[in-house]
Amino acid sequence: MGDTRTRSCLGWTRAHCQDNGAADPEREKRWAELFDQLDLNHDGRIDVYELRTGLAARGFLRGDVEEIVREGDTNHDGQLDFDEFTEYLRAHEKELRLMFRSLDHNNDGRIDLGEIQDSLRNLGVDISVEQASIILQSMDKDGTMTINWNEWRDHFLFNPIHNMEDIAHFWKHSLMLDIGEHLTVPDEFSERERKSGVVWRQLVAGAMAGAVSRTGTAPLDRLKVFLQVHGSRTPRVNLWTSLHGMVKEGGMRSLWRGNGINVLKIAPESAIKFMAYEQIKRLMRGNNESGSLRVQERFIAGSLAGATAQTIIYPMEVLKTRLTLRKTGQYTGMGDCAKKILMNEGVRAFYRGYVPNTLGIIPYAGIDLAVYETLKNAWLQRYCVGTADPGVLVLLGCGTVSSTCGQLASYPLALVRTRMQAQASVEGAPKLSMLGQFKHIVSQEGVPGLYRGIAPNFLKVIPAVSISYVVYEHMKRGLGVGS
Repeated sequence: MGDTRTRSCLGWTRAHCQDNGAADPEREKRWAELFDQLDLNHDGRIDVYELRTGLAARGFLRGDVEEIVREGDTNHDGQLDFDEFTEYLRAHEKELRLMFRSLDHNNDGRIDLGEIQDSLRNLGVDISVEQASIILQSMDKDGTMTINWNEWRDHFLFNPIHNMEDIAHFWKHSLMLDIGEHLTVPDEFSERERKSGVVWRQLVAGAMAGAVSRTGTAPLDRLKVFLQVHGSRTPRVNLWTSLHGMVKEGGMRSLWRGNGINVLKIAPESAIKFMAYEQIKRLMRGNNESGSLRVQERFIAGSLAGATAQTIIYPMEVLKTRLTLRKTGQYTGMGDCAKKILMNEGVRAFYRGYVPNTLGIIPYAGIDLAVYETLKNAWLQRYCVGTADPGVLVLLGCGTVSSTCGQLASYPLALVRTRMQAQASVEGAPKLSMLGQFKHIVSQEGVPGLYRGIAPNFLKVIPAVSISYVVYEHMKRGLGVGS
């Protein structure tokens, strides 16, 4: 009984303390009692250990205690004094109030089963009626099968699973996973994230992660391109002979040819795709500015945004292929390569292979998104009750599987694109259209020829994902973006 009363007091105190800033003796008393309970060594400050221990003793097992201290710690001493503690609570209930109102679609002061499902569905998370009932019942104290403000306030602070935006936030993956192809559908960002500048800091973190990841796996990427273009022309070619041949021709440094422009194109491509995605979303939502896109709408908007970005930066793709395949002394750099292509082949050469590249966005983005959403919803259906955070291994596993499936589906188009980009620079290579390339590959090499070079592509997935995730998380912390 005492524990229940304490827990109620604890939940009520932290949530109730952000009304309008007016003095409230009862509220101040509750704050002081709560602060004394959490201040285990009675030094007038609460550190991370004390907060975690105090909440755990009351049945609130939070994984984001560090974030509470970080947000409330205005003097940056790693602890919360009483003023910082109460100010954090005051600000946090304002957010809770806004969240409650956004979920209460019919403005009746209560959140029902349908509103929970609709809110999650708008964030791309489809849950069953049974799962929505479990979420609702965990907060419903009066047995009405609805949640009023008091129930929401008392329960929410210590059960972060029920933060609907956090569920979507935990599952963002396109920014942190870079396996060389930038064709994923952009992640959703909340209005608060857009206004606070978090979006651009996350884009910077994602670009840096992609740069380090691509540099680390550049030898495998060059090996893939080499096999795509030359694999059918050289007998008994394999991974080892190709690697040995590249090192023999240009030394170890030659394994990183084309990496410079591959890294340079990350920033403009990410920025253009994000801005195009936001504009396309506005057009699709119309007057419903607050609404989020469903999964199918995200696929359409993401594919169009990807096509827009690829159209603008595609000349860099052609340069990347030519620089990756160049022989020692063929070009002095990016500028020299672009100049020679322009002089010898004309402007149209910079868009050779554009059609299969653009068509490849549809199967890649569609399958990547569909597989990721399926895996995400399967996890949420089974484990959502305990925590909204899937953990690093689940997140990386889902992202790796979905991106790999997307690449597998679009790989024949990527192969044709690469051959069209390179055909003018390869002696004796037939100058064919997209359909001509498909027919030529199938007739000369069979259907397996459409997947030539896929082995090094698969080999680089796990190191690329691992590197990009680690760098992304470190960059986020460095840029002040919470995980």
